[in-house]
Amino acid sequence: MQSEKGIEIERIHSGSQAEKLGLLPNDTLVSINSHRLCDPIDFMFFISDASVEIEVKRKGKNIILHTIKEEGKEFGADFKPVKFTICKNNCIFCFVNQLPKGLRKTLYIKDDDYRMSFLYGNYVTLTNLKEKDRKRIVEQRLSPLYISVHSTNKTLRNKLLGNTKATDILKELKFFADNKIRLHAQIVLCPGYNDGDELYKTISDLYGFYPYVSSIAVVPVGLTTYRKHSVSPVDKKEAGDALRIIDSFQKRFKKKHGESIIYGADELYIKSQAPFPPFKEYGDFPQIENGVGMVQHFIYHAKKIRLPKSLPRKKRFLTFTGTSFYPFLKKFIKHLETEGINIDLIPIENRFFGDSVTVTGLLTGKDIIRTLLDKVEVQEAILVPDVVLKNTEDMFLDDINLKDMEDALKVPVKKIASTPEGLIEGITGGSS
Repeated sequence: MQSEKGIEIERIHSGSQAEKLGLLPNDTLVSINSHRLCDPIDFMFFISDASVEIEVKRKGKNIILHTIKEEGKEFGADFKPVKFTICKNNCIFCFVNQLPKGLRKTLYIKDDDYRMSFLYGNYVTLTNLKEKDRKRIVEQRLSPLYISVHSTNKTLRNKLLGNTKATDILKELKFFADNKIRLHAQIVLCPGYNDGDELYKTISDLYGFYPYVSSIAVVPVGLTTYRKHSVSPVDKKEAGDALRIIDSFQKRFKKKHGESIIYGADELYIKSQAPFPPFKEYGDFPQIENGVGMVQHFIYHAKKIRLPKSLPRKKRFLTFTGTSFYPFLKKFIKHLETEGINIDLIPIENRFFGDSVTVTGLLTGKDIIRTLLDKVEVQEAILVPDVVLKNTEDMFLDDINLKDMEDALKVPVKKIASTPEGLIEGITGGSS
C-alpha cells in the first residue's frame, strides 16, 4: 500500500475542495507542507493542518497549490490502490490457504499491513513491523488497530502462525499500550492448541493491557473441505467450554469496569446452543465485523423497525441466507408475514467450502443459483444480501455476478443491505 513517488488520484468528488483546487484524476500528490506522501494515511494526517501547500505532479510537471482547511468537509479525492504488505506467516488455519482455484483473484491476497488495519479494520499479526512502522503508528496516532493474537504463549503462537521467527506479541502489545494506542484483539480458537488453560492464560495476559486492549474476541476456527493441516473444527462441547471461560471473565470485568471486554463470536453460541448475551452486554459492538454480536444486533433492530403504511401485500419475494443465521432471520420473516408481506426464505448449504462453513458471507453464486433453481416460482424479485457480494461490485466469490443470476433464474434480482431495514427497503423500493 506504500509508494515512494506519492499517491495517485483516482476520482475527484463534484463540488469538493479538491475540485475547487483544480485537482484532476491521475494527478499525483507528492507532498503536503514538504512532508512526502507515501500512502493515503500520510495524506489524512498532514491535510489536517490549517493551511497547506500541496505539491502535485501532472504529466511530468510539478505544480504547487495552496489551500486552507474547510472545517467539517471532506477533501473530496479518492486515491488509487497502492502496494500493501503481504503476510509472511503460514498459519495452520489460514483461510486463504484453504481456498481452491477459480475464485476472485483478490481473495488469494494475504495482507498483514497495519495501515489496512487502521483504515479498514483488517486483523494483523504485528510480525512484520519495522522500527519506523512503530514510530509512525505512535506519531500519527493510528488507533485503533485490530490484532490477531491467538495465544500469548510465544512458542504456541509461533506454531499457530507457522512462523518460528515471529516476534513476542506481549512485547508488541506492551509497546503500543505504553504509547496509548488502542487495540482490539482476536483469538482464533483451534481445539487442542489454544483452548482450555491456554485460552484462560491468553485472556488474562491481554487483560493486563486494558484499557488499551479495548476488546477481545474469541472466534472459532473457520475450516473448509480444502484444508491441508490437521486442525479440527470447534464442536458443541468445545464451544460450550470456551463460553464458560469467557463468561467467567465477563462477570469479573463487568463488576470491575462496567463492560464485558471479552466476547464470544456468535458462532460459539450457535454451536453450543447457548443463549446469546443481552444486546446491552455488547456495548458499542467493537468487533461486530468479526461476527461478534451480529445476531443480537439484527434482532434488536428488527424489533425497533416501523413498517411503512403502504406495503406490497400482493407481491411475493424470495431471499436467502446461510444455515447458521436462518433460524433468526426466519423469525423476522414470520413477523412480516403477519403483516401480509410474502417472502420465501431459503437456507443455502455451502457445498463449495463444505457444510462446516455456515455463514452467509461465504456463499458462492453457484451454490445459491443451484439451490434456488427449483424454488423460483412467481416472485416479484430475489433479494440478495450485500454481504455475499464484493463491496464495490455486484460479484459473488466465484466471479458470478447479479446479471448471471438473473439470467439463470429468470427473475429480477436486487441487492439489499443485510439489515432489517435493508430487507424492508428491498420490498418497498423505498426507505423503512
